[in-house]
Amino acid sequence: MSNSKQAAQSTPASDVRLQTVTGRIPVTGVQPVVQDGRFPAKAVVGEDVPVRATVFGEGHDAVRATVRLLDPSGAEVQRVHMRPGRPGLDEFLATLRPSETGVHHFVVEGWHDPVGTWLHAATVKLAAGVDVELMLAEGAALFRAAAEDAERSAQDRAAFEETARVLADEGLVPAQRLAGAESAELAAVLGARPLREHVTSSELLPLDVQRELAGRGGWYEFFPRSEGARFDEAAGTWSSGTFTTAARRLPAVARMGFQVVYLPPIHPIGTAHRKGPNNTLTAGPQDPGSPWAIGAAEGGHDAVHPDLGTLADFEDFVAAAADEGLEVALDLALQCSPDHPWVAEHPEWFTTRVDGTIAYAENPPKKYQDIYPLNFDNDPEGLAQAVLEVVQGWVGRGVHIFRVDNPHTKPLWFWEWLIARVRAEEPRVVFLAEAFTRPAMMHALGTVGFQQSYGYFTWRNTAAELAEYLEEISHETPAFYRPNFFVNTPDILTEYLQHGGPGAFRIRAVVAALANPLWGVYAGYELFEHVARPGAEESIDNEKYEYRPRDWEGAEAAGASLAPYLTRLNEIRAAHPALRDLQNLTLHRSTHQDLLVFSKTRTARPEGEHRDAEAVTDAGAHEDTVITVVTVNPHHVAEATLDLDLSALRLRPEDLDESGSFEVEDLLTGQRWRWGRTPYVRLDPHVEPAHVLRVVRHG
Repeated sequence: MSNSKQAAQSTPASDVRLQTVTGRIPVTGVQPVVQDGRFPAKAVVGEDVPVRATVFGEGHDAVRATVRLLDPSGAEVQRVHMRPGRPGLDEFLATLRPSETGVHHFVVEGWHDPVGTWLHAATVKLAAGVDVELMLAEGAALFRAAAEDAERSAQDRAAFEETARVLADEGLVPAQRLAGAESAELAAVLGARPLREHVTSSELLPLDVQRELAGRGGWYEFFPRSEGARFDEAAGTWSSGTFTTAARRLPAVARMGFQVVYLPPIHPIGTAHRKGPNNTLTAGPQDPGSPWAIGAAEGGHDAVHPDLGTLADFEDFVAAAADEGLEVALDLALQCSPDHPWVAEHPEWFTTRVDGTIAYAENPPKKYQDIYPLNFDNDPEGLAQAVLEVVQGWVGRGVHIFRVDNPHTKPLWFWEWLIARVRAEEPRVVFLAEAFTRPAMMHALGTVGFQQSYGYFTWRNTAAELAEYLEEISHETPAFYRPNFFVNTPDILTEYLQHGGPGAFRIRAVVAALANPLWGVYAGYELFEHVARPGAEESIDNEKYEYRPRDWEGAEAAGASLAPYLTRLNEIRAAHPALRDLQNLTLHRSTHQDLLVFSKTRTARPEGEHRDAEAVTDAGAHEDTVITVVTVNPHHVAEATLDLDLSALRLRPEDLDESGSFEVEDLLTGQRWRWGRTPYVRLDPHVEPAHVLRVVRHG
């Protein structure tokens, strides 16, 4: 006898059961989960959170699954029966929609469905004339036992008793008796509160539900020093814009439909190695320098530039933004000019080279001689505490959103610690990672706490590139990584925008605003600013190094502004719930390589439906579906036939006519058409590069 057989015979059955990891109904592959639950998956209030799991059992018994959502106190707030996914893979799917902030948990339960198992066997055997009376008797016994459950409502028990009575009624033919187990009344009871056996649970998995602006919203970036800046030609001098003059721009930003106004650093700017226009190494007396060269005699990260005003003026600016329905996002750039107080007070917080000089920032071929990066290796506790105090100070002044400059150049442990500390004191705080770097680091920053990130969208230009990227960010990485689609930045003016003309600006705005609930615009985009500094991927006369006042009203009056178009896109976003989620995107095919086609659908459910019912049905629900068809070639007309996935559009029979077509309305032009599965489109980027279509539903 082998050793393995001896061991098996000498182990009591009860001990074998205790030693197993697998439950009675295995539940595996649960998503969303981040690093086996060590970090919570991301969500925002009201977001549809897809849940997926593999649930199976031995033999041919019917297996089903349920997902339960527990609020931060541990109380169950949603219970949703999961639907089967891809055939043959034992996949189950469901959607949770959390309604409050805080770290929730969810659990997937697999269970045996005794009614489904019996009904399938009974249907097959009665059709074959095999064991007819035995199958009916077993069904009657099943429902009699269910009717004795004291925890069931009187209505449930009555339905079970009636079903058992019909199944046992020999005065009816077998088909009539079996029909008693398929009544609408019983289906409603079992749909809401099914009979469940061998319930097996997955581990509790965390889901961090945050406020809407953590995962939804439009950002608008502008330099406050440019808003209201004036040049005195007689004196040859500039006067800076201030927080007061910059506040005059806020109503226009709000009218365009943005929710966040993002300010580059507002702190004192150093004079040592100050950069001049277009990043030249020599600055004149009127050159304001780069706001990212933080720190001067007037103070560091906790101070404001005296040209902009006082701390009280800044607080007034924050209040003015709030009056317009805007939140202020502040730049958190952990770097210093050579004049920053920290350089003299804490030289250990910087990197000293072998020649005794402090290392300045470089991003080859770019050099930033006016900036010293921070080094967390020499005094990590002291430096971390100093940064925490800076953030706490701005939070105390009403700032709850931070755009973090180059976080990938700082250690991950620091961000995990800082974000956790700040959010423990003020859960509303949101951090956006400006991290154009390798995927592993970008994803890791999201994992340890950053709610948003810049991403690769800026350099995805073809329809194939965009489709691949949209598939990735909407279905592969949203549990830990949420990109904000900025169409441009002070550092980034892509060749696509440089040479694509006005059509290119419209195209990028359409994709950014409608494919992703997070998008951003840097001032000047609406004026089609497209001339680059020679040899660089950034605007000529870059605002990073000089004042750049703009005639917003004049451009709009002359019809030379994209602001009305951006406004319309934001209006569409606000009006259509489908566009507020990330993970509900479906890509569709076309016969033209330049066309990008995607749709988003969201179910509007009655208030409280998740909270009180085990089963979420479509009773009283309606679907919001938006189809976007956009040519990504800004130079040429595109004509094509589309191939739409009609199931993703969730069309009902009453939405279709006799030919199977349905009605769509273009939200940009107001035109209406009848579409089928393969509609024809023609898009001219010089006129209108996109259709943004609402599926018109009837009944």
